[in-house]
Amino acid sequence: MTEPKPTLGIFGAGWVGLVTGACFADLGHEVVVRDVVRAKIEELNAGRLPFHEPGLAELIERNRERLTFTLDADELKANAQIFFSCVDTPPGPSGEANLAPVWSVVGDLGSPAGAILVMKSTVPVGAGERIRSELDPSVGYVSNPEFLSEGRAIEDFRQPDRIVIGAFEAEHGDRVAGLYDGFGAPIVRTSVPSAEMIKLASNAYLATRISFINEIANVSEAVGANVDDVARGMGLDARIGTSYLRPGVGYGGSCYPKDVSFLKLLAGSSGYHFQLLSAVMEVNELQKRRLLGKLKEHLGDLRGKSIALLGLAFKPGTDDMRAAPSLVLSALLRAEGAEVRAWDPLVKAHPELDGVVVEASVLDALRGADAAVIVTEWPELADIASPEVHGAMRTPLIVDGRNLLDPEAVRAAGFDYEGIGRP
Repeated sequence: MTEPKPTLGIFGAGWVGLVTGACFADLGHEVVVRDVVRAKIEELNAGRLPFHEPGLAELIERNRERLTFTLDADELKANAQIFFSCVDTPPGPSGEANLAPVWSVVGDLGSPAGAILVMKSTVPVGAGERIRSELDPSVGYVSNPEFLSEGRAIEDFRQPDRIVIGAFEAEHGDRVAGLYDGFGAPIVRTSVPSAEMIKLASNAYLATRISFINEIANVSEAVGANVDDVARGMGLDARIGTSYLRPGVGYGGSCYPKDVSFLKLLAGSSGYHFQLLSAVMEVNELQKRRLLGKLKEHLGDLRGKSIALLGLAFKPGTDDMRAAPSLVLSALLRAEGAEVRAWDPLVKAHPELDGVVVEASVLDALRGADAAVIVTEWPELADIASPEVHGAMRTPLIVDGRNLLDPEAVRAAGFDYEGIGRP
């Protein structure tokens, strides 16, 4: 007879918490998800998601009988023995991790005998040891960082590259590892500090690759090379690979900016100056200003010019606006006196887009525009170099911040074209 799967408790009904909870429910676990935001729980109980993630709404609906959404911490703890912390740890004013949500989880968990707190929230190295010292001795602690990508999170959960489990006690690590039986991915068993470092180092390395290829793109422009050919030629080297070698306006989202900052500050507080990460962060900010320079090369003074930002979310497949390049670009353009309009298939408003008119369609955003700037590589933008768009724009200029389009085809359609690292 098959042994029943343990009931799981999830602290945090955000993106990580809901993906984790829904995927474990799909594996047959009873899952209770608790959040402190009443509106979010009410939406979930009404069958609505508070954000966009492909396939997640259907997965939750299919497992509705095994998923409970609640505001009550006691209901969360009634039957579960393994609890996941999936709350956000946003950066503070100086880039440090705000661990207040995690400490709130520790307080709400209390001391259920035999329980395990599993940390999926991203925390600085050393946080686990501090948290463990505040937990009741009967409560175990395991670091199990998530490596999910927005827009394909369910696939990443089901087919992970690796599962990292850092534990103070082997038996606690064994219980968490048992939740992933049958996944087929390598399980990395390590100490808690090493598990915490694996998460930060992984994201910092990917951010470094993005900034590196952006630097190569900038030099390629200066010397007449084509970064598309350069990246392809580099990526065929098995030691390098093709991932994260696409130049653009820089990285954004909830992970890379935050985790690079966490790791840099961690190194500094340990007495080490992580010079490489300082450069990675600087390049990422300067890349957005280079797009401003490209616009000025074609249009001169931007005061009074109408600029259309195409794509607002930090990447396609999501409505996440955390650290989105569009926020920086819109602020820079408005500071230059430009009129900014925008389009995104999922994002219709955001507090930091004050003064930006978000249009319902791509054509509405481009009508009368002096330039179109592709900020997010939504597939809907692949055909914007059309006669209809050319006729609608005041100045047929496309600045392709993601190298989405074919330059020759765009120019043949009568548009001026600027890419990233393309001659």
